[in-house]
Amino acid sequence: MASRRNGTLYAGVTSNLAQRVWQHREGVVEGFTQQYGCKLLVWFEFADTMDAAIAREKQIKNGSRAKKMALIEAMNPQWHDLYEQIAHG
Repeated sequence: MASRRNGTLYAGVTSNLAQRVWQHREGVVEGFTQQYGCKLLVWFEFADTMDAAIAREKQIKNGSRAKKMALIEAMNPQWHDLYEQIAHG
């Protein structure tokens, strides 16, 4: 999630991406994303298991901002909001 292009970034893990992104977009989740206005889904990745997803989340969170930016730009160079893509297939 991002606040805007090159803005504040947030990485998280969920078993229901569309629902969780909607919650962040609508501001119903208190915490970091609400405080910093992270409402744009600019990158996502699926994992086979929750354990694998959690391990990947930790790897991403421990990585540098440059590495996070590279992940986003490789998948989504224009920083489009990808919510509609995952919400409606």
